[in-house]
Amino acid sequence: MLLTRRHFLYGAAGLAALAAVGAGGYAASRAASSGSGGLATLKVPESAVFTSEDCEQIEDPDTVMRLITTKELPYGSLVWANDDDVAACLMPTDQARPLCTVGLLSLSSGTVNTVLKQAVGQDEGFEVYDVRACSRGVVWAEADILDGLWRVYSASSDGASIGQPALLEEGTTDWEMPTLAASGDYAWWQVLPRLEGPKKTEASLLKRAPFGSTQAEKVYSSNGRMTTPPCAVEGGVVITPRAATSGTYYQLTRLDAATAQVTDAVVLPSSMRPLEAAYGPTGFSFAFDAIYNYGDGIKNLGTYVPASAVSVEAPAAESEADGDSSPVRTLDAAGASAYGAAPWFRFPRTPTAPPAWCGKWFMVKSTKAVCGIDPESRRYFTLDVKNGTDDYGDYLASTGSGSRVVTFSNIDYTPLEGDPQHHCLVRVWSPAE
Repeated sequence: MLLTRRHFLYGAAGLAALAAVGAGGYAASRAASSGSGGLATLKVPESAVFTSEDCEQIEDPDTVMRLITTKELPYGSLVWANDDDVAACLMPTDQARPLCTVGLLSLSSGTVNTVLKQAVGQDEGFEVYDVRACSRGVVWAEADILDGLWRVYSASSDGASIGQPALLEEGTTDWEMPTLAASGDYAWWQVLPRLEGPKKTEASLLKRAPFGSTQAEKVYSSNGRMTTPPCAVEGGVVITPRAATSGTYYQLTRLDAATAQVTDAVVLPSSMRPLEAAYGPTGFSFAFDAIYNYGDGIKNLGTYVPASAVSVEAPAAESEADGDSSPVRTLDAAGASAYGAAPWFRFPRTPTAPPAWCGKWFMVKSTKAVCGIDPESRRYFTLDVKNGTDDYGDYLASTGSGSRVVTFSNIDYTPLEGDPQHHCLVRVWSPAE
């Protein structure tokens, strides 16, 4: 599939590649580093963790989650949503140029407006490769793969159209294609040096700019690779930089969308590398595609989330003069203590998408279906999967938390009676309870 292949080439979340990974995780065995310098890390006892096997299944999902909108897009489309109003759609065309267009899907009406009919740099050989959106604007990445060039653009939006595109940054193959997020009034992008490139020893950076403005700023620097893409959540963005200490420690970090200040942070045990990280009503959630031989209650493969709300009371980080920022040690310690005392839920499937919250329901991507879990009542449901879907089944498009959740599936199916189906089916859901 064209879009999947292109995303895979640039290290983004290619759906077919993720489906292949979803067949199983891997085991990781590594001794904890002694170079933590007294850093407080998350410690969760095994007795504090329960899984979906300990939960009651709701046989009829219609009793708790209702379908409010559906939309058919071109086959091969990809969809992302992180608020209750709009979703970004990357839609393939049937032409050689442009390869795809960008649409904004209204989650209330199901209307799709094509807001970018071609890459800004199409005449120079660029195509659109990735996009994110929220109610205030759109951020997208373009690439000229023949010359190894990329650009990041943003524009303000009213949900049906966009303003004048603003070029935020451009680079070469010395740096990986940036990963994107749209949150608040800002476009966010994360830049990592290519692993074997000439810039491999340089810091990983999180940057942002107001939608439609070229006034970019560096808001976070990591002396080492950030391990997950930035995740847009309600009122903020989640990243996972290397903790500012010796050894290899990854730090779940939430930044406020308005101020870019760190509001919550917790450090994972040595060398435990999350595939995804997010945030919701109970705090951080994270996912491992590996099994560790240490880590107690969080050593297994799957997606983890506190089963009750965690409150971390500690001062947030202050920016350094050069623009770098990281949580102060007291915030790390407070986070480790508060999250370590909470009960936890683990969804025991290989993760292929970041989780989301829809009301009280914690939404996760299973092998083929999307599931919702209420950690408090220990109940769960599974949304139906249509016939003829691609290998990954129904995919979770949403991140963050809200009153709606978006799923999509690419369907290529000819029923015994009826017309062939060849489209991307987007479905928007809302809690019925």
